[in-house]
Amino acid sequence: MTQQDCGTLDGRTPGDSEISAALDELAVSTDTNLIEVLQEVQDRFGYLPAPALQEISRRTRIPLIRVYGVVSFYTRFYTEPRGRHTVCCCRGTACYVRGGKEVAQTVQDVLGVKDGQTTGDMMFSFETAACLGACALAPVMVIDGEYRGKTTPDSAEEELKKIMAAESGVKEVK
Repeated sequence: MTQQDCGTLDGRTPGDSEISAALDELAVSTDTNLIEVLQEVQDRFGYLPAPALQEISRRTRIPLIRVYGVVSFYTRFYTEPRGRHTVCCCRGTACYVRGGKEVAQTVQDVLGVKDGQTTGDMMFSFETAACLGACALAPVMVIDGEYRGKTTPDSAEEELKKIMAAESGVKEVK
């Protein structure tokens, strides 16, 4: 499942039968690599719903507290539904001194969410990263895994509005 496919549940929690079927298909057992199964389940549902974590714990015989420990340790695991598009702004030093803070603020203003939040329509999730490893392109913004370098507040707003227009079928969002 690609990043853009995430959130296809439109914010609803998958049912027990969906979770069970997914874990059966993945052959989750006591021999399962926990991180691999967490990645697969997140790819399937767009996030890691609590009932899935409970069932993973049961099937792998890994205490639920340890499962949550792994999920909370890695920043790329999500326990809440995510938007169809993920926007990430770098807050590293190179990006910060070249205007990254203003780019991130523009993203927040346009989307109406803060760092770590998802828009009510499940279209966008916004997050920041300590460093995206592309300092020569600073400030950097990543949308759905695609890096956009030398981003300005205006170009960030333009990119987001293009996506909004494409999703709504409108030629231009003002």
